[in-house]
Amino acid sequence: MAKEVTVGNVTMGADEELFLIAGPCVIESEASAFRHAKALKAMTAKLGMPFVFKASYDKANRTSIRSYRGPGIKKGLAVLQKIKDELGLPVLSDVHCREELKKAAKVLDIIQIPAFLCRQTDLIVAAAETGKAVNVKKGQFLAPWDMQHVIKKIESTGNRKVILTERGISFGYNNLVSDFRSLLIMKQYGYPVVYDATHSVQAPSGKGDKSGGDSCFVPYLASAAVTCGADGIFVEVHEDPDKALSDGPNMIRLGDLECVLQRLLRIKQACTAESE
Repeated sequence: MAKEVTVGNVTMGADEELFLIAGPCVIESEASAFRHAKALKAMTAKLGMPFVFKASYDKANRTSIRSYRGPGIKKGLAVLQKIKDELGLPVLSDVHCREELKKAAKVLDIIQIPAFLCRQTDLIVAAAETGKAVNVKKGQFLAPWDMQHVIKKIESTGNRKVILTERGISFGYNNLVSDFRSLLIMKQYGYPVVYDATHSVQAPSGKGDKSGGDSCFVPYLASAAVTCGADGIFVEVHEDPDKALSDGPNMIRLGDLECVLQRLLRIKQACTAESE
């Protein structure tokens, strides 16, 4: 039986509406995070689309030691708390180690386990023990059927607030490819499945000391994911991706997102009508 996961005013999975997880890759400043959050809230309210705001307080898996990682857990969580309180949005951020969880769980509605850490049993179990919803990104090295083991780790704590996210698999060096069978396979496990459309077009370390990417493919891959039954879409956005401090090449320009979402909602509507 398909399970629903509710965070704040957003219900995910089963026969619910297509939902969106979106925001800049990393918190660049409080002002920037608020501008993005306000714009995304207005956009999704206009479209009637459930929305969770995403921004990382610390990107601990950057390519280079010189890369910008974010404001850190204390300042970053303060920004997310303010967005949550003042804008009424559920918030999500990456957590990279168990030591962060106690503080992060006081603010985050969804704790995200990064793809590189999706097999870290102690981290996953500790995240689940907070009682918060846990979004696990499927590693680029993992088969979709292997995610059932991740689910069992979370369920071992009694937590049933599980979200699974597909973000492409490694295809040679510095390249990713999406196998949309993954969405259908993971949906068999009963929890909401998300497609990360922006990281799926990333080129890890593709620019030597930083990642590259090709965001022009995002609308098409996201469309395919909705057709394949994705419950939600994850996208990173920025006012000016060329000036973003992290993952600019694979992010969608904030001003272009509404047209993409309109297309996805039309596809979702058509698929729902076809199945009725």
